Amino acid sequence: MSFLWAIIAGLVIGLLAKLVIPGRQPIPLWLTVLLGIIGGVAGNGLASALGVRDTGGIDWIRHVLQIGVAAVLIAFVSPMWARRHA
Repeated sequence: MSFLWAIIAGLVIGLLAKLVIPGRQPIPLWLTVLLGIIGGVAGNGLASALGVRDTGGIDWIRHVLQIGVAAVLIAFVSPMWARRHA
């Protein structure tokens, strides 16, 4: 069941990251989910390193870090994907 939650979280994080990046990102949905999952895991690690992973209430800083890492990954991968499939 946790695998399903990872996919759902990756989808949400990946789509939010695509909204943050200006312009169009010509990557498929499966790659958005994959980069969202990677961004979520890396964002959790970064939040743990900064000591803000578990706070009282909603962990806004952790979520911003997850989306930020996913946005960087998508911004890095999108041009390579576009050149490969042009």
